[in-house]
Amino acid sequence: MPASIFEEVDDLLEVALTRRKATRLDCPSCGSVHVAQVLGDNGGISYVCTACGHSWS
Repeated sequence: MPASIFEEVDDLLEVALTRRKATRLDCPSCGSVHVAQVLGDNGGISYVCTACGHSWS
């Protein structure tokens, strides 16, 4: 249990930053985070970078 509300806030911010990094998807070509999830030809999931146009699955 944190000794103060400030310690609690620090713990929550750390969890939020970790979760944000874990769910972010970067383009393997240019490194942009502007990535769209699209439905592939055979019903699979593919991704396309809206910055450079690179696509992958």
